[in-house]
Amino acid sequence: MEIKVSSQSSQYRPLRIWIPIVLVAFMVVARYVPTWLPEIPMVWMVGAFVPATLGILIMLWWLLLSRATWIERVVGIIGVNAAMVGATLLMDETMLGPPIVVLMFPLTLAAFAISLICLSQTLAFRRTSVAVLVSLLSASFAVGLKNDGATGDFSFGFAWRWQPTPEEQFLADRQNNPVATAEERRRRPTEANFLDPQWPGFRGPHRDGIQRGIEFSSDWQQQPPQEQWRVRIGPAWSSFAVADSFLVTQEQRGESEAIVCYDGETGDEVWAQEIKSRFFDALGGLGPRSTPTIDKGFVYALGAEGWMVKLAAASGEIIWQVDLRELTKQPPPMWGYSCSPLVFQDLVIVHAAGIDDKGVVAFDSNSGGIRWSVATDKDSYSSLHLTHFFDQPQLVFLGSQGAKFFDPLTGDELLTHDFKIPGYRALQPAVVDSKRLLFTSEYAGARLIELQQTNQGLESREVWTSRGIKPDFNDLVVHDRFAYGFDGSIFTCLDLSDGKRRWKKGRYGKGQVILLADSELLLVVSEKGELVLLEATPDEHREIHKLQALDGKTWNHPVVVEDRLYLRNATEAVCYRLPTR
Repeated sequence: MEIKVSSQSSQYRPLRIWIPIVLVAFMVVARYVPTWLPEIPMVWMVGAFVPATLGILIMLWWLLLSRATWIERVVGIIGVNAAMVGATLLMDETMLGPPIVVLMFPLTLAAFAISLICLSQTLAFRRTSVAVLVSLLSASFAVGLKNDGATGDFSFGFAWRWQPTPEEQFLADRQNNPVATAEERRRRPTEANFLDPQWPGFRGPHRDGIQRGIEFSSDWQQQPPQEQWRVRIGPAWSSFAVADSFLVTQEQRGESEAIVCYDGETGDEVWAQEIKSRFFDALGGLGPRSTPTIDKGFVYALGAEGWMVKLAAASGEIIWQVDLRELTKQPPPMWGYSCSPLVFQDLVIVHAAGIDDKGVVAFDSNSGGIRWSVATDKDSYSSLHLTHFFDQPQLVFLGSQGAKFFDPLTGDELLTHDFKIPGYRALQPAVVDSKRLLFTSEYAGARLIELQQTNQGLESREVWTSRGIKPDFNDLVVHDRFAYGFDGSIFTCLDLSDGKRRWKKGRYGKGQVILLADSELLLVVSEKGELVLLEATPDEHREIHKLQALDGKTWNHPVVVEDRLYLRNATEAVCYRLPTR
């Protein structure tokens, strides 16, 4: 019997589906590679960009190798792109940029491909129309989301668009529970409280993340840390500066960035100075990045959009204010201004990220006027570091080209040590001893240099370069000829004599660490807010105790002053009393 095939169905052929099956499978695998292999530095780039690249290959398959009719191919390409463009126009502003590349683009094209795989034997135009409809629904999923930034492995903190953010909850709490007035507060600070700060700013008195002067007990089983208080706080990646049990930090409060003083005994707000400014990027999230500096009764702070202020520490009153964007004629760096102000004598020095001679700028601490400025790399999220090699002060700047040493009083260049990387640096250098300095990057590993004072000035030589430790924005600490820090997202001990790794263990994400030097203990704050107590030993990774200290992503540096541990992230702050020996 002769079977007649209609002219409409005869123009359609089964689709070639093995190609999209392979591509979709690889998309799924690539997205989870950073979770499976966190020990590999920069592995996040696989999850971030490979799925989107495979999505482009799906479009090429559909256009060139699918066996679909040409009208199907054209309608499919136009329909999918229209779905993605429409979704982009309707998205929450926090979803623009990387979330499109990481989520919406690969999800939409994977849905398009899976629909066509399922309907590959349907010899009619409806297979294409169904696939376009499914891609539209998939793209629309991203319209219902908002983003508060990425983790170290490039996983975004998505939430439903209609849910209140932690910042909105914080502001609502403040509205429902007004801050006590000055008359109602039990403690009112005076200028004298801030004249001799124990922890004057970013990573402590020497910016090295080391606490000295007290011996702590490691027996947390019998003597666990005691929580003293816990408060909601506005978003920021700032740490605390501490003077006489008063804490100063920065945070986002609606359309303003705030410098805030808290009572370290109770967690109560003492004063807040707000400046109209709001910085958000899809990776780093919302709010300030740098940490205030306390010096001689004053506070110096740099906001993410570039304003810098001097405040009276006792009251929060603004003494002077400058805008680095106006000074440099440049927008903020990609991830905001991140340099914590460094005070040297009567100068306040920051990385201004400007072009020409407006790289590093020193301001007069009394007037806010410029005393000197020099050219540096723009690609740096490190803070300036003060060293005293050969009984002379040096100002160290780390950028994509390497390390530069300046005279902090004049800005005169003392030394340039080339160690170029393709990206940025976001870490502090570490003073190893009277001659040697260590600095690192996720892109190229660690380098130890030895300095020498000659008749021609300061000179340096490379001692070794090692890929045994490659932190991203997670500062390391140095103790007894060994460095302890993060290689990717796994904690590591590095031998400073030869640059070889002694051990690598402890998957703490991209967190931070502080050294309790007199106790030979390490306090690690994981990216998930866990507080981990380790022995500072090169023999092996010895985890003594762990507790959940904070809720949510935590990148902020911990602070220990006397027996108090102060922690914060983008949602809350907490104080623990640590057991002493």
